Amino acid sequence: MDYPKIILKRGKEVSLIRRHHWVFSGAIFQKDASLQTGQLVAVYSSKEDLLGVGHYSEGSIMVRLISFENREINQDFWDDKIASAFALRKTIGLTDNQNTNVYRLVHGEGDSLPGLILDYYNGTVVIQAHHIGMHQHVKEIAQAVKKIYGDKLVAVFDKSAETLPKSAGVTSNEWILGQPSTDLVQEYGATYQIDWEKGQKTGFFIDQRENRKLLGDYSKNKKVLNTFCYSGGFSVSALSEGAAEVHSVDISPKAIELTEKNLTLNPQLTGKHESKVADVVKYIREIGDDYDVIVLDPPAFAKNLRARHNAVQGYKRLNAEALRKIKPGGILFTFSCSLVVDKALFRNTILAAALECGRKVKILHQLSQPADHPVNIFHPESEYLKGLVLFVE
Repeated sequence: MDYPKIILKRGKEVSLIRRHHWVFSGAIFQKDASLQTGQLVAVYSSKEDLLGVGHYSEGSIMVRLISFENREINQDFWDDKIASAFALRKTIGLTDNQNTNVYRLVHGEGDSLPGLILDYYNGTVVIQAHHIGMHQHVKEIAQAVKKIYGDKLVAVFDKSAETLPKSAGVTSNEWILGQPSTDLVQEYGATYQIDWEKGQKTGFFIDQRENRKLLGDYSKNKKVLNTFCYSGGFSVSALSEGAAEVHSVDISPKAIELTEKNLTLNPQLTGKHESKVADVVKYIREIGDDYDVIVLDPPAFAKNLRARHNAVQGYKRLNAEALRKIKPGGILFTFSCSLVVDKALFRNTILAAALECGRKVKILHQLSQPADHPVNIFHPESEYLKGLVLFVE
């Protein structure tokens, strides 16, 4: 290897020895002043022991390690990393699943590849790189994906333009390999249309798959409110399991359009459905008290620590309104995907909401992300989705 060297301060190597992927700016003793964001660097301890190789960037997190070994970052490296991620998905039964052909192939630090997301959609793989260093490898990553899937891979789409800073110079998304043959996928037998190019994230909230399935178990003959519905995944799941009536609400007209489309793609669904474009918080204040099940799945209220206090207040207000309105004996599914709001803080926020509105509440399930979004035990920040299923007396 011939990568520029970064030397850490004495004692700052401990987290890397414990295989945490981030090197913070305050840990660095020496670096070349000419380093450019995105450049591959080798990180050494104060005793000049090699700790790993990663991408350099200016900011609080100065290096994101992609290897803890003395290894060249070349095509063989990417082939091995993607093959390892695929093997995990094969082990959990997703790679040849007749009922579900959409899943996460690479989950950033969860798969020891900070800043890289790969989602598989029925023959199409969507890439999102979250920093410049990772984005410079997209062609190699696409080739590694092709090697794994062979003829099963139809297309690869790079959707990194919206996740990278403007300084990266990536102004548009592009198809790297092929063109998709279909934009339809299956999740537990239900059909969904995916909008890779204009949809949120990579096109679908794959991380709620198991939680959507659980919602179905509570929905038979029930009246369900699905808020922040996006493409209607929770609505389809509820109706698939016999919900009597489902209302889907989102502030985005495009989201409601996707929801309606997904409902028409599943003609086997029974029960009544209505959708509405509305601000969810205002909408909940005006609803009646006849919902048996309510789903609160908002976007991240806080993207950094500075926004955490306001986010917590937002979660509290939202959940308090839902707890006030839900029927006695009702079930509330409530979520947070804000990384800076951890499990304990989220749970305490819901506790505060329950106390404020005077409802008796029991926790039935504590939810997280599914197995194709693995949590790296050495990098706890790879766990981000929190959820509670509540019984409201």
